Amino acid sequence: MDAKVIWLLIFVGLYWAYCVYWGIKGHLQAKTASDYFLAGRGISIWVFILAATATSFSGWTFMGHPGLIYRDGFPYAYASFYAITIPFTGVMFLKRQWMLGKRFGFITPGEMLSDYFRSDFIRILVVLVALVFSVPYLGIQLRASGFLFNVLTDGMFSVNVGMWALSAVVFLYVATGGLRAVAYVDTMQCILLAGGIMVIGAIALINIGGFGTLLDGIAALSQTDTKLTPDGYSHYIAIPGVIQYVKSGAEAVGGAWTGIMILSYMFALMGIQSAPAFTMWSFSNKSTVPFAPQQVWASAFGIGFILMSFTAIQGIGAHFLGADATMLAAHPELVNNVMGAGLQGQDIMDTAGKQGMLVPQLIYLMSDSAPWLVGLLSVCALAAMQSTGAAYMSTAGGMLTRDLVKRFLLPNASHNLQKILGRTGVGLIVLAALLVATVSKDALVLLGGLAVAYGFQMWPSLIAICWWPFLTRAGITVGLIAGLIAVTLTESMGRDVFGITAWGRWPLTIHSAGWGIIFNLGFAIIISYFTQNASDTEHKMKFHSFLQEHSSLSEEKRRLIPTAVIITLLWFFFGIGPGAVIGNWIFGSPLDPNTWVFGIPSIWAWQILFWILGVYMMWMLAYKMEMSTPPKDFDALTDDIGDN
Repeated sequence: MDAKVIWLLIFVGLYWAYCVYWGIKGHLQAKTASDYFLAGRGISIWVFILAATATSFSGWTFMGHPGLIYRDGFPYAYASFYAITIPFTGVMFLKRQWMLGKRFGFITPGEMLSDYFRSDFIRILVVLVALVFSVPYLGIQLRASGFLFNVLTDGMFSVNVGMWALSAVVFLYVATGGLRAVAYVDTMQCILLAGGIMVIGAIALINIGGFGTLLDGIAALSQTDTKLTPDGYSHYIAIPGVIQYVKSGAEAVGGAWTGIMILSYMFALMGIQSAPAFTMWSFSNKSTVPFAPQQVWASAFGIGFILMSFTAIQGIGAHFLGADATMLAAHPELVNNVMGAGLQGQDIMDTAGKQGMLVPQLIYLMSDSAPWLVGLLSVCALAAMQSTGAAYMSTAGGMLTRDLVKRFLLPNASHNLQKILGRTGVGLIVLAALLVATVSKDALVLLGGLAVAYGFQMWPSLIAICWWPFLTRAGITVGLIAGLIAVTLTESMGRDVFGITAWGRWPLTIHSAGWGIIFNLGFAIIISYFTQNASDTEHKMKFHSFLQEHSSLSEEKRRLIPTAVIITLLWFFFGIGPGAVIGNWIFGSPLDPNTWVFGIPSIWAWQILFWILGVYMMWMLAYKMEMSTPPKDFDALTDDIGDN
């Protein structure tokens, strides 16, 4: 047996032992339903910071993101700003949801929203969103883990065998230990995810020959590129305009990553923390203290730095390591063809795994010199892929139990029965995800775009309960249904299942999440205008008065609200929206590398600048505007609450 395979099995065994340990410990500590579904509302500061970060940034960050930077260049690298936009959703909603969970004893988002809107139908819709988010998203993560196992064991295990075996361990510790086990395993997974990305980035840079050689390679790549934007720029270093009209079946000129596409795609990724699972993460915390450091420092700053540097180097740098046959032929002096053997002389885009092969091949570079490192990095990748899936298994199982079975079938279910039902729900979700993954042939699709776009459709309902009592039950219900339909019809499913050919996937280069929220929020506002009800408003104000009492700003800080709003809107417009087109050329012409002010393409400099500004924006919102800091009368809010 190959040395790297032996080391892989050793590290996988150690990792599994850690997972099973926490599954058993979580099982022993789960005395009540709240213990099992919400870790007894007692997750500590550092556990949440690491666990929420791991849950937010999945195996796609580790495996898929570098490959798409390789394929689409720096325009796609704007997706790295999800290090900011994902926790931006948390800044908007987590603190206020935690306060409501503490005050009213909610365990699931369905309980919270059905109580607020006085509607069981909304409860069912929330469970539906949780399932259509969790099953395909989880399926992609599980299949990707099987794919990685297949590649790194030289085909010893098939994709499906590896996927089912790895999934069995995840199911074991999640079903046994509940959210407490998920949280403590996620802490290790976060460290493995971040550390693995940095090590692989360093491996890529060393094999390229250093940063100077990387920059020379990027300059040459941009000059030899034949896929150009409408302005004649290389698609690797310039976004192709603000928006494009693309006929059904055709491709956007210079790539799909227009300014409006980047913005709407960021909306989709914001769906990760607006999905029902993260509401339960908020409820599970002992306090709101970890929210701000997780959002600002762990995510926006820490993960943001890793993505802007190490992940970008992995993706764009692979062109100079033998993954790009065209680059190798045009500039052999700039290419260290260390991937040649692994790819058997092919361009990576001509292999079965396409860009999904990139990270496994980078890991594979160490198979001769450090086979132990191959095993360790492989476990880093597996941990990254399981980090998100485990959380969605646990929380979706809780929602099935609390919002369907307990609410409609067994209202007097005991704590033990609820835990049994929760474990059964986890099993059903894992089986459904595995079936989806077994049928699916493209494991590394774009972050399960359909799933995260569905998750983003929860924004209007969260806006309603956290900020804006104007939105009514009818408006939110119709809006959510309209949003889910719009997402479905503007994704590939619209064409492949429903046969819609009038438009292609993502019409006008607007992501399905963007189309969904246009219809969702539009219908919600219009219908709410005509369905105002005094009794409902009085009921909703019970929630809003409580939030206002404990989270209102001082008069001095209220004067900063317009400034905070303007900063946020400007950042979204110029950092990840239509205004980002300025970044193509402001720090040097894409046509002439000699004009690059900082020695790097203007687009990369623009991204780094707005990453720094984005960290400041998040700090201002989370800390200065107190959107994630502990509420007033903190001690009173952390008193024990009932559980049923």
